[in-house]
Amino acid sequence: MQELSKSQKARNAIRTFKILADALTLQGAYKPSGKTGEKLAESLKMFSPEIYGSMADPRIVELKGLEYVIDRMPRGIEKCNRIILTAQEDFQDTSFEEIIPLKRRRVSYAVSEKEMCFVITHGQSEIYDILTHITFLTIESQKIFQQISNRVDGTSTEWIELERTIDREAEIKDDELDQALWNLSIILGRTYKETRNTYDYLDGNRRLHNSNSGLFNIVHALGKRMIEEQTLAREELTIYFTPSLQEMIGHHKYASLWASSIKEKLYDLGFQDRPLHVISANMHSVRNIIYGSGMLLANGEPVPDDLYAMVGQLRSQGRKISEYAEKFGYTFHKDSSGSNIDVNIIDTIRIDTATLHPSLHFNLELIKAQQPVLVVMDYAFGTQAFELMDELLCPCQIQDKVISFSIESISVMGKAGILPGKKGDIMLATAHVMEGTPHNYIVNNDLSVGDFDPGVNVYCGPMVTVLGTSLQNRDVLERFHSSSWKAVGLEMEGGHYQRAISAAIIQGHIPMDMKTRYAYYASDNPLQSGQTLASGPMGEEGIVPTYMITKVILHKILNYQE
Repeated sequence: MQELSKSQKARNAIRTFKILADALTLQGAYKPSGKTGEKLAESLKMFSPEIYGSMADPRIVELKGLEYVIDRMPRGIEKCNRIILTAQEDFQDTSFEEIIPLKRRRVSYAVSEKEMCFVITHGQSEIYDILTHITFLTIESQKIFQQISNRVDGTSTEWIELERTIDREAEIKDDELDQALWNLSIILGRTYKETRNTYDYLDGNRRLHNSNSGLFNIVHALGKRMIEEQTLAREELTIYFTPSLQEMIGHHKYASLWASSIKEKLYDLGFQDRPLHVISANMHSVRNIIYGSGMLLANGEPVPDDLYAMVGQLRSQGRKISEYAEKFGYTFHKDSSGSNIDVNIIDTIRIDTATLHPSLHFNLELIKAQQPVLVVMDYAFGTQAFELMDELLCPCQIQDKVISFSIESISVMGKAGILPGKKGDIMLATAHVMEGTPHNYIVNNDLSVGDFDPGVNVYCGPMVTVLGTSLQNRDVLERFHSSSWKAVGLEMEGGHYQRAISAAIIQGHIPMDMKTRYAYYASDNPLQSGQTLASGPMGEEGIVPTYMITKVILHKILNYQE
């Protein structure tokens, strides 16, 4: 029997995880500590995602991975033994607390201290993401349980000390805190410094954003839940998938509502006969580049000659920029569908071109003649990108009339993991390779290396569209990079956008020669230790690539000639 390579084993494990997750959604329920949950955990350990670091090591608790997960799951998730995933949001008029995680736009409700309900609006990618994080927390809670178990009297002295710390955490300071952290580090199998760093990180977020319960409480809750599972079967953590969720998968419920709302807004603004340019990006870069200089001038502030210096000056002034921009063709459309995708609409004919930053070179005659409209949609999440774009590109019926909007171009600016470079570099897609499927899409990218300033490294090549940021495996990524695939990066949405664009071309909703642009800035390098997403956000180093891509996309849209 032929021995499989590490990358082949990892790919099989990723495929197994996906198949199990899909099956569980249809099955209706499962227990992470049960047989099916153990298979999920085995698969996760087998492909050992880079973002979860030492998760597969039974001797130590993975702290950076814990920080990553806690930032993306609702506060109190560690206490829950009953988690429900549903597609229906029935909690608006209840006393249930709505909780939105610090770093993930997902809606959840605390039904009780031990019960949490997630409202799934982003499609299957969100389900994979949640199940991956729950599986990770289960693996880490089992490590904690093993560490605190004592065959003589049931629990270790370190666990008893942790319970005392929990009872009087608010009073503990200085020397006592150091002792408590040292005790905790023994439970975690980590050094004092590692434990202290994670404590400080989570405590900072807890104080500023009330986004988590603090490291002492999180570790205690994970250990306590596992102790209760061993003694009482009814306390075993169970994940439920409601019938409404099963029916919703593949039906674009939220995406359809979102797209209808956008089209009605465009129609109300009188843009049904205007050329539209769709941009998938963040909610600030296009707005700031077009209106930032004008806002500064209107407020009597100097405008730096360097565009990126101006962007730095604009930080924390988003409200001022929006208020100024609304006078010159800018409309912010708040999402009310549940998709959590807001939209900026910009009527370019109303832009005050006299106040544009001097580094911008737009064709003013083209703007006057064609009157293009920019539709900037916020970042989608995984498969949600297909659903949103598929619905947006379809004709619609408004006031008994069938309206077909004229989509002139689609530009996608995203953040992605890079394989040959480092944080802050730029990647241009020549194709999207869908991980774990036979679907691959050639990209006729209207962007090239020559469009960018020489100060930033730009890589061209295929991009791997992965199932989730938590499902990155070093061996699989190395194979995509070093083999004949020659992939330069990995992301979650581009392949799904391209699938929707190809479908719209086949259906005749958009022309085959419509301009498409894909550019990504590197947020991490999963092949390099210490540069995964779990190592922290980009910060200042993300300004130049983000705004350079934005500037290039705008130059392409507002200078293009037939």
